[in-house]
Amino acid sequence: MRSLIHIFCISLEKLTEKLGLVISWFTVLMVVIMTAVVILRYGFNLGWIGMQESIVYLHACVFMLGCGYALKHNSHVRVDVFYRKLSPKRQAIIDFFGCLLLLMPTLGFIFWASFDYVEQSWLLSEGSIEAGGLPFVYLLKTLLLLMPLTLFLQAIVMLLRAAITVFPAFLAPHPKEF
Repeated sequence: MRSLIHIFCISLEKLTEKLGLVISWFTVLMVVIMTAVVILRYGFNLGWIGMQESIVYLHACVFMLGCGYALKHNSHVRVDVFYRKLSPKRQAIIDFFGCLLLLMPTLGFIFWASFDYVEQSWLLSEGSIEAGGLPFVYLLKTLLLLMPLTLFLQAIVMLLRAAITVFPAFLAPHPKEF
């Protein structure tokens, strides 16, 4: 039987993985829409602002909602001049304290600093300032709140996995659970 921490981590990682896979299809959709915009513009002299703005929305979703997926797959930006040469336990120590002291407070600040901005946008049902633009700017701005939340979920997994490596006596499953 697996420990509750392990099951919790697996559940959160499955959520991150599924979100990442869904979001990855947005890049394909962006290419299709961009190709259509170019063909319509230069082939038929047609264009729609909403169609062009949809590419921006998709691009924002890929970057803002893909952060947790990037963290899960170690694809995030890391200055690892020394990190890669360290033992797994020392890497776990860096991951644990980096997550606890840097990543999580930063995510909390981003969420806190963005909340009023996003709330105002929702209260106004803010839309595009362009004629024919998309009327969903408030949804786009909501990504400012969703990004720290989705990244926080993966940060919890990173923190717990590092904690198990750094503090095995406190977090290891009880022998009877195996």
